[in-house]
Amino acid sequence: MTKTVSNYSDIADLKARIRACTVCAKSQSPLPVTPNPIVRGTAQSKIRIISQAPGNLAHQSGEPFYDPSGARLREWLGVNSATFYNEDNFAITPMGFCFPGYDKHGGDLPPRKECAPLWQDPLTAHLQGVELTLLVGMYAMKAYLGRDAHRTLTETVRHWRDYGPNVMPLPHPSWRNNGWIKRHDWFGEALETLKRRVDDLVLRQDAEG
Repeated sequence: MTKTVSNYSDIADLKARIRACTVCAKSQSPLPVTPNPIVRGTAQSKIRIISQAPGNLAHQSGEPFYDPSGARLREWLGVNSATFYNEDNFAITPMGFCFPGYDKHGGDLPPRKECAPLWQDPLTAHLQGVELTLLVGMYAMKAYLGRDAHRTLTETVRHWRDYGPNVMPLPHPSWRNNGWIKRHDWFGEALETLKRRVDDLVLRQDAEG
């Protein structure tokens, strides 16, 4: 059952509820690790990152994108760690808030299905300051673009202009996508546009603050 926005007094209350969530640990196929939901954002956040789910390093540290993927993402955005982890700049609300564990090949499992129906709509309602949403990976693209998403991640990202200026689809910045990035040189133009948009929003946020 999806919770309604009226259940939460403000974004701080909502984040506290998310961080205390243990729904996936009580399911028929429970989370293989101790729940440690990771979420960031304030009512002033200008940019929202909706990714897949935290990795193991993020799970252990409690910090989202606390790994090489995060370093690459910050490079894509053109920001340093201090700017990235300033919640007034970036809200981070993945499709699954806990590290889902590893599959038999050593890759991360998909985000838990329990998370998004419970928390994504309330987060959208409380993050009223967001002017740019980054959809990182196919799970986020399918959930938020619906029929406007193309059949594959590549084609969805290739048509990034169709979703702007307030939405940008991105591949996951994992090293596993090194080959993808090398094969698609057109992605560089998307990143240059993204950096300019982020710079504008972050500078404006600093000026307003």
